[in-house]
Amino acid sequence: MKVSSVFKVKSPEIRALHLTWIAFFITFYVWFNMAPLASSMLKSVDWLSPDDLKLFAICNVALTIPARIIVGMALDRFGPRRVFSILMVSMSVPALAFAFGDTMTQLLVSRLVLSSIGASFVVGIHMTALWFKPRDIGFAEGFYAGWGNFGSAAAAMSLPTIAITMYGGADGWRWAIAQSAIVMAAYGVYYWFAITDGPDAKAHRKPRKAAAMEVSSWADMIKLILWTIPLVGVLGILVWRIQNMGYLSTTGAVIAYLAIVAVVIYQIVQILRVNVPILKQGVPEDDKYPFSSVAALNSTYFANFGAELAVVSMLPMFFEETWGLNAATAGLIAASFAFVNLVARPMGGLVSDRMGNRRFVMLSYMFGIGIGFVLMAMLDASWPLIVAIAITIFTSFFVQGAEGATFGIIPSIKRRITGQISGMAGAYGNVGAVVYLTIFTFVTPTQFFYIIATGAFLSWLICLIWLKEPEGAFDEEYHVSSVDRMIEEQAALKAGQAAR
Repeated sequence: MKVSSVFKVKSPEIRALHLTWIAFFITFYVWFNMAPLASSMLKSVDWLSPDDLKLFAICNVALTIPARIIVGMALDRFGPRRVFSILMVSMSVPALAFAFGDTMTQLLVSRLVLSSIGASFVVGIHMTALWFKPRDIGFAEGFYAGWGNFGSAAAAMSLPTIAITMYGGADGWRWAIAQSAIVMAAYGVYYWFAITDGPDAKAHRKPRKAAAMEVSSWADMIKLILWTIPLVGVLGILVWRIQNMGYLSTTGAVIAYLAIVAVVIYQIVQILRVNVPILKQGVPEDDKYPFSSVAALNSTYFANFGAELAVVSMLPMFFEETWGLNAATAGLIAASFAFVNLVARPMGGLVSDRMGNRRFVMLSYMFGIGIGFVLMAMLDASWPLIVAIAITIFTSFFVQGAEGATFGIIPSIKRRITGQISGMAGAYGNVGAVVYLTIFTFVTPTQFFYIIATGAFLSWLICLIWLKEPEGAFDEEYHVSSVDRMIEEQAALKAGQAAR
């Protein structure tokens, strides 16, 4: 696939790509509509403090973690068209609640619920995988994610101006956020009627059971359990932080911890229910896949997308305070980190397609992330602003490219459960964000960037050991196993019986 192909809008798959990245762009715009308006919120709401906004930043990524797991399961069962549309319409409600919230509780709860919108990413990843061939999937996924991710940069660049010039007054930020929510709901309705799940009915392959990810061995099942626990367990960090800041009683915290434990146990039970019968029966050789590769990509998304979410949430205020800039200027400069998405993430996928070795590309990008954040850790007011911007863009180039490379690999691991693999890896991006943003509340920006660099180098090591080059990653069609054919035949049989 050539870069010029994206202009062939009459092509069904290109049209689907554009419809889907626009949907993702809007959801990201809404998801990150708070950070660029943070200073405006502090000025207009006298009962808010900078610590409150840091808490909101953590809440803003918290429920995305379980939401991505649930959405991943829903994708494999119901298809991305319905899931994406419903997500956009339903998430406009907490966005409006946040816009007009007048108590700490309303702002906290609405931001927490709104964080589920981050699951939109994996929906589009799945939709794009249904429309494009293995040889083109890297660039297609990278283009989708890169241009969609630009929604956060667009929010940083435009929302302060919209709040000040279009609406004005102390409540301008409220109307700017509300406007973005209304646009998202309208596009959600449009998306329902504008697209289908792939070029034909066979494109969307359903797993045997969507309750948990299928694995290929008993050892892989243990690994899946171990990698599932942090996905929900990390919410304990949020509960602890909310209680520590005085917004949750001891009783409330205990109830929340018990709920987290209950969800973890439920997830483990589901894994056992799905996989024990399959493993006892035996998994055909042509249906096996290495879960270690999934685990390695979980770590990359923790270290690259987790870093992006965390950095995007703190970068405007970092530039504002370090170089004494106003909110609008700092927002524009900080947007450079996400602005690079337009080029770097599609390039990461394209390089993954063209190099002929997706594993090598992944390793190269992760190492580059570590170097970039080491450089960002060295920044302070003594550095020329233009140099600081250049280093930020350099770092972002590797962060976004690594994200593109990650999802250039995922669709080729196991086609039937692409939604669940995408959901799990995507959720680990939010685990990274929660961990990093929580750490940020205790450290300086310099220490924060060093910590993120360490995470990138650790992920590079995990990939070096565990990540395998997926078979058939550059083929004309995705691999169809004997189990895939069996599921398809059973579905056709049931459809035939229902039609009688």
